[in-house]
Amino acid sequence: MARLSRVALMGALLFAAAACQKEAATTSNDQAATADAASAEALNGTWKADLTTVKIDEKPSVVLLKDGTYSCSTCTPPLTVAADGAFHAVPDRPYYDSMSTTIVDANTVKTVFRKGDSVISESTSVISADGNTQTSNWHQTPVGQPEVTGTTIETRVDPAPAGAHAISGSWKTAKFESVSDEALTVSFKVVGDSVTMQSPMGQSYTAKFGGPEVPVQGDKGGTSVKVERLAPNSFRETNIRGGKVVDVTTMTASADGKLSVVSEDKQDGSTMQYTANKQ
Repeated sequence: MARLSRVALMGALLFAAAACQKEAATTSNDQAATADAASAEALNGTWKADLTTVKIDEKPSVVLLKDGTYSCSTCTPPLTVAADGAFHAVPDRPYYDSMSTTIVDANTVKTVFRKGDSVISESTSVISADGNTQTSNWHQTPVGQPEVTGTTIETRVDPAPAGAHAISGSWKTAKFESVSDEALTVSFKVVGDSVTMQSPMGQSYTAKFGGPEVPVQGDKGGTSVKVERLAPNSFRETNIRGGKVVDVTTMTASADGKLSVVSEDKQDGSTMQYTANKQ
């Protein structure tokens, strides 16, 4: 669109050589505004993340399942519960308040998370025969939101301590093998100095660029967000919970229908980047 504006401007100059400098400047400003509008328009629409493009930079997660106790020293905050299949309170979590850990066999563990009396998510993790790969099949069932399923593959960094369950040790995420479309899709609409976000998972917000933080509607963890315009086709989203920044995500749209996303988790220092395609 900006290129067409420039062609039109050149034609106008050829036919109106006597135009004054002020008029030319006004036309140039209009051209720039048109280009900015076109760039902003690139952000609008529905986007779906491409799992094959996901890159994760993270510290290994460290878990230990031994002597009837499950612990995660790298969770935020760290946790320790009895691995007896019963639900145990887990404080200071925005999306769940209790969990159960069940040893299915020597290579398999099932974990269930609840908020109050409602099951929020379940995960069954299986360690490969060589002990170096962890495959977790999970599904989330938040109250009032669509069910989401997925499979995550992790690779071992450090071995399990002697006498511990095979799930113990250090792990890093290798890839997301599958995730339901609902969790991969988001829509943006930029109008003037504000952006509206809507997710099939039930979350939404409308926030003003450079304005105050606003609550994320439908978020069970009490998250709020503020947004900053970086360029006509790019903005930064900062998520805040309990007065603390929990993650910062930068999104940049290109004219070919690609959205570049870089997200940093401020709690554990991990970074994830991927590309989303316009639907």
